[in-house]
Amino acid sequence: MAADMNKCSPAPPPADIAAHDRSAVASAIKPNKKKQQHEEEGDEEWLRYLEPSKLEVFDELEPWAEANVLPLLKPVEAAWQPSDMLPDPAMLGADGFHAACSELRARAAGIPDAHLVCLVGNMVTEEALVSHAYPPSKLEVFDQLEPWAEANVLPLLKPVDAAWQPSDMLPDPAMLGSDGFHAACSELRARAAGIPDAHLVCLVGNMVTEEALPTYQSIPNRFEGVRDLTGDSATAWARWIRGWSAEENRHGDVLNRYLFLSGRVDMRRVEGTVHRLIQSGMVMNAARSPYHGFIYVAFQERATSISHGNTARLAREHGDAVLARVCGAIASDEKRHEAAYTRVVGKLFEVDPDGAVRALAYMMRRRITMPASLMDDGCHTPGGDLFADYAAVAQQAGVYRASDYRGIVEHLIKQWRVEELGDGLTGEGRRAQEYVCALPHKIRRLEERAHHRSAQRPTKSVPFSWIFCRPVNL
Repeated sequence: MAADMNKCSPAPPPADIAAHDRSAVASAIKPNKKKQQHEEEGDEEWLRYLEPSKLEVFDELEPWAEANVLPLLKPVEAAWQPSDMLPDPAMLGADGFHAACSELRARAAGIPDAHLVCLVGNMVTEEALVSHAYPPSKLEVFDQLEPWAEANVLPLLKPVDAAWQPSDMLPDPAMLGSDGFHAACSELRARAAGIPDAHLVCLVGNMVTEEALPTYQSIPNRFEGVRDLTGDSATAWARWIRGWSAEENRHGDVLNRYLFLSGRVDMRRVEGTVHRLIQSGMVMNAARSPYHGFIYVAFQERATSISHGNTARLAREHGDAVLARVCGAIASDEKRHEAAYTRVVGKLFEVDPDGAVRALAYMMRRRITMPASLMDDGCHTPGGDLFADYAAVAQQAGVYRASDYRGIVEHLIKQWRVEELGDGLTGEGRRAQEYVCALPHKIRRLEERAHHRSAQRPTKSVPFSWIFCRPVNL
């Protein structure tokens, strides 16, 4: 056995990104020439199926799909969830979980390696499955910017071997053995017991948001001019979308695993919330425009970096160094992603300031809607709004406040030098500039009014199903 382990040692944890120069990063995301072959062959047979006469078929079939396809989806409450299938520490307690895991490992020991390889391959395949139109003159900008994106955006992705993985952060039974895993889980649960319920609600809300990745990957793939048309396109924009999605995928995984091992949440309710959120989708204005879309994602990445960073700080204050490390790693990723999207929009302000500032004003007038605004656990307080209550808890706990929203607006105005725009703006562009630059002051006034109203209201508490219906003050 020792000899076998020497032949194939476990994957090492990541080195710091500073150890990897730009050439190493670029080579890690270099396009595969074989994958480009089918694009270069010029086979346009499939384009015939994009003709209006073909696409009209699906409009005509929509009532039929409503009656014959949608019923094949199971209601969320009738669907199985992962926690129905495997030992759950919140249900079994520490000793019961240890015993159940020991039994599972004993049974799993009888699975031949060949079958285990197939099982891992199937799991990897399943993970991969989660995967206003602009005039041509606007979309051509992104064709022209592709070499710039290759040099300035793609290097912000980490090579896979340098990236952290969930197993670097949390106890791994394959590395620790049964007793070591049990001891590590007991330590994790003891630390997690010190996390207040309000912070736990914020952590679950953040995890639910991260787990809806299938929806988020579909968003940039709607952006005209940059979307991944084939699923393996070699364009810089398509490779960024896939690479960004791959890095984001770890965030929900590691938070899910932490919450599961903590034994402090009702995993079935949490899993059902994720199920419903992916099923419901998300609200986004001008969903096909790359101008508006990149502005939206730049804002969101900064917001999530702030939220996870504050969660890391609060976890450290309450003595949970493991959770602090997990949330800190996620916040660091989100900061890199923010840098990428902010850089793209900054370039749009250089090459098309009028179009960029008008898109920014459009998004700000409609307010940036959080991606998990449609979350629902199926049983929240009658007449209540789960997302609104989760956001209120985040405000009170200091995880994400209204002042953070204003701070993001101020930061992006400064980052993109909106106040300095001069030549190249139309009358509408100048009005958009004036509107955007006046926003921070308006938002601050709204904050003050909301704070005053909040101080006048009596304290309200709401039960959250995620934490076994324990009440949390809003």
